[in-house]
Amino acid sequence: MTQTAPASTAIPRTPRQAGRVHRAWFVAAVAFVTIIGAAAFASLPGLLIEPLHQEFDWSRGTIGFAISVNLALYGLTAPFAAALMDRFGIRRVVALALLVISGGSVATVWMTAAWQLVLFWGVLVGLGSGSMALAFAATVTNRWFTARRGLVTGILTAAGASGQLVFLPLLSWLVEHHGWRPAAVTVSLAALAVAPFVWLLLRDHPADVGLAPYGGTYADKPAPVPGAARRAVTVLFKAARTGPFWLLAGTFAICGASTNGLVKTHFVPAAHDHGMPVTAAAGLLAVIGVFDVVGTVASGWFTDRFEARRLLAVYYALRGVSLLFLPMLLAPSVQPPMIFFIVFYGLDWVATVPPTIALCREHYGEDGAIVFGWVLASHQVGAAVVAFLGGLARDVFGSYDVVWYASGALCAMAALMSMVIRRRPAPAATVVPAGA
Repeated sequence: MTQTAPASTAIPRTPRQAGRVHRAWFVAAVAFVTIIGAAAFASLPGLLIEPLHQEFDWSRGTIGFAISVNLALYGLTAPFAAALMDRFGIRRVVALALLVISGGSVATVWMTAAWQLVLFWGVLVGLGSGSMALAFAATVTNRWFTARRGLVTGILTAAGASGQLVFLPLLSWLVEHHGWRPAAVTVSLAALAVAPFVWLLLRDHPADVGLAPYGGTYADKPAPVPGAARRAVTVLFKAARTGPFWLLAGTFAICGASTNGLVKTHFVPAAHDHGMPVTAAAGLLAVIGVFDVVGTVASGWFTDRFEARRLLAVYYALRGVSLLFLPMLLAPSVQPPMIFFIVFYGLDWVATVPPTIALCREHYGEDGAIVFGWVLASHQVGAAVVAFLGGLARDVFGSYDVVWYASGALCAMAALMSMVIRRRPAPAATVVPAGA
């Protein structure tokens, strides 16, 4: 009688049933749809600069500051979000984050002062978006997949670009024809619409449904980890004593500066400065999203097969070259060289994410998701600095050119830093046999 209980509990521990799609892929699909729905908030900042400048007479530096607060909090919240997901579960954290994003976005409709933009869009949307996004993708991947982690990371990372593809043309059309307020309401409704999918369809851990991770062996669901904030800070102090952490944080800060902080925030107003219609410039950003999907999924596939640090060096070098040419390509209409830039840059947009997550996992094991959260914080701090300085440079110099050139030089530095990251030493692999 005593032996029948273990026998019955062993039945659900079968990793997967033959001929059926593993539940992990269903969870990844729900996460993909959720990230797409939440990506609307990331599509709007670049479209807000000119309308807010014209309606409220706020300087571009002031508006850029609010966007920089959003980007910085997005990053600084990420490591705590990963720890909170360990403590309270993925569903609760992500569902609450979506509600905060929705509330912060819709509140901007009634703002009348710049500090309200900083509070609603900067603080609330920043905290909400930082509580999911890439920390969400990393946690889902680490829990539900043992095999194909690079590929799944690439797919979930590409979801943000897919959301940009879906929402940018719509939001730019709304801003141009109906003003920025309907666009802000659309962002709010999009985040609100996907919250039920998270609550009803997502599961926190494979053990919740009696399964093993895809490609792995069954393991009981770990107990909730108390002290989420303490754990996030503890992991930071441990990682900060190692060289790879600072190299990863530095390269990812440059990644954020050259993507979210620069192109996503300032490409549309920069193109508009050269006479290009806002809808055309936003359409180009959406096309970047198309090729971003291809590039990021491909990067995940490459990460499963090639050395991650070498991939990072190639990605940053190519991005830097493309940004150096961009000031020469901006024109009142879309020309073939600009199309080439959009395709080339789009393939590289967030291709850096899968190898960066892989290196965090390689060097920091089970703490890899939280370490990546801190590395992501550096990404967003870099983005925040350039979002502010880009607007300030436009106010001071009347042009964005100096920011494009500086960003290209930073990418060259990131390529060199990537090559300095060493592979994890062999003794880490011998720890398993030694403890067995």
